[in-house]
Amino acid sequence: MALNFHQLHIFYTVAEKGSFSHAAGALHMTQPAVTMQVQSLEDYFGVKLFHRSTKKIELSEAGRALMPFAKNSIELIRETDVAMSKFTKMIEGRLQLGASLTMGEYILPRLLGPFSKDYPNISVSMKVMNTTQILDEVLGHQLNFGLVEAPIHHPDVHTEAILSDELKLIVPTDHPLADLEVVTLEEVLKYPFVLREQGSGTRRVMEEEFARCNMDCSTMKIVMELGSTGAIKSAVEAGLGISILSQSSVKHEVTLGLFKVKTIENIRFERSFYAIYLNSTLLPISAVSFMTFLQQEELSRFL
Repeated sequence: MALNFHQLHIFYTVAEKGSFSHAAGALHMTQPAVTMQVQSLEDYFGVKLFHRSTKKIELSEAGRALMPFAKNSIELIRETDVAMSKFTKMIEGRLQLGASLTMGEYILPRLLGPFSKDYPNISVSMKVMNTTQILDEVLGHQLNFGLVEAPIHHPDVHTEAILSDELKLIVPTDHPLADLEVVTLEEVLKYPFVLREQGSGTRRVMEEEFARCNMDCSTMKIVMELGSTGAIKSAVEAGLGISILSQSSVKHEVTLGLFKVKTIENIRFERSFYAIYLNSTLLPISAVSFMTFLQQEELSRFL
């Protein structure tokens, strides 16, 4: 009997989840199958890796010693997939992912064409939701991975930066701020805002930058909170307020002369787009290839 990576992955997931049943759910296996694989690994080493009781399981001394090696083996497989994804242009598969609104509506559609040329045998299915919804579906094993607009801090989730972006102040062309050479925060706060809803990545990035500048967001005149970038753009165009959005999402309106994109003095709403997936998940090679493609591309080429 040889040491089996699949068994190491199962062992690591059971240890991370603290439960055979929870690990089975994460791995899309039956609980008896998970138990059998862990027992096979224990037989291989000739030692118990877990102390089992009716209420909980705990790692044995041998199990604790094995954990860093199991983790390293998973990381090595992930790194191997990334390295080889550059050469596997003819892989086939269906890529299912969740994308936050800015990513799903404005960024990815421009990147999917070039990706499909490089990987013609991978079909893409994308659900567009806000960041909170994507996290819930990743945690609930409904999505293999998601692309979101702000880092996620969750013990079960791996977060990896893949693309860079910048938010800007968006105003109608006839707005008093439109022709100012320098737009100060003091000037901006005089006007009503139309913003994304709480829980969205765009809103979080804006609030974090304002907090860094010691500005209390409660001083903003927020007249509307809307659930999509498209709705916000319509509201700004109608003169209901100004907003802070990804400049990539208003390229069309700027070209048509409807909006102007402004920078607020001494404030930069820089951010990355992130891939998120469960720590216990080994992504399919189609997903790894897609993430590698995104990391290698210059977003400005497509915007």
